[in-house]
Amino acid sequence: MRIITQLKKIYFGVIAGCFIIVMSVSVMAENPNSFNRLMKSPLEKNLPPSRDGIHDPLLEGVNLLQSPQKAFIGLVPDKSGNYVDWVQSLTTGKINPRYDRIDFDAKPMVMDLNIVREVKGTMPDVVYPHAQHTEWLDCSNCHPSIFIPQKGANQISMATIIMGQSCGICHGKVAFPVTAKTCLRCHSKPKEKETESIKK
Repeated sequence: MRIITQLKKIYFGVIAGCFIIVMSVSVMAENPNSFNRLMKSPLEKNLPPSRDGIHDPLLEGVNLLQSPQKAFIGLVPDKSGNYVDWVQSLTTGKINPRYDRIDFDAKPMVMDLNIVREVKGTMPDVVYPHAQHTEWLDCSNCHPSIFIPQKGANQISMATIIMGQSCGICHGKVAFPVTAKTCLRCHSKPKEKETESIKK
């Protein structure tokens, strides 16, 4: 009798496990990136404020806010993120962000400094360009709450970025997301050995 009971438990356990696997595979087949909030399907991009999950849809003034789809008309298009190439839009004068909320004439303190983070393995090293960021962000936007301005003080990994920390605080929300298509935007400096072999 005990053996039959145990066999029944095993049988139902296997059936339940198979059901869970089949359901998981079917969900993943519909959207393999459904686990990652930074990789939303194109239909969910640039929603109006009342449906974007950021603004409170019950607030009276939320419908007065401009929809991103209208706001982004005329900007330089991109193939990922919210489909706007913000750097090119800034460079070409399509946008002219106000640096100070009160002082219309305030100019940004552009810092032309590239930080290179060496990456283990064969992947190219990461280049962080301060210039493109400081054209419309103040140092205090990132330092010291997100990044401690000291060499070796910040532990950054792809996992933390994908989970919305460090670079992922902006990238994936307002800047281009971390996807297979965007790797080389950050990993842009080839290893020195690779560069030497190319020269030879």
